Amino acid sequence: MADHFPRTPSGLFPSRPPRPTYREPNRVRGGALSAGLGAGAAWMLFLGLLGSDLRSYAWWSVLAGGIAWAAAWILSRQGDRGVAAGVAISVGAAWSAAAIAVAIRWGLTGDWPLW
Repeated sequence: MADHFPRTPSGLFPSRPPRPTYREPNRVRGGALSAGLGAGAAWMLFLGLLGSDLRSYAWWSVLAGGIAWAAAWILSRQGDRGVAAGVAISVGAAWSAAAIAVAIRWGLTGDWPLW
């Protein structure tokens, strides 16, 4: 006959206490992540548009990304981790685009464009 109830341990084989379950106090929510992605993308776009050539675009991107990461760090310390993660993701994507543009120019001309 099948047993439908768990058996109580007899004590013959010692068992460990149940493992603790940890919960994140400030979970990352989809709306907060999307808000951070949008805000970070807009910030990087608007400051990147201040550059008139590749050199100034790359330096504006570095500056804007550093400021945005500082803001993301402050947001994560205050508990808004979703927005902080979105900002960090958008900064990483913008920095990647700037690095690819610099690498392509450097590869085509043989001249380092940032100095």
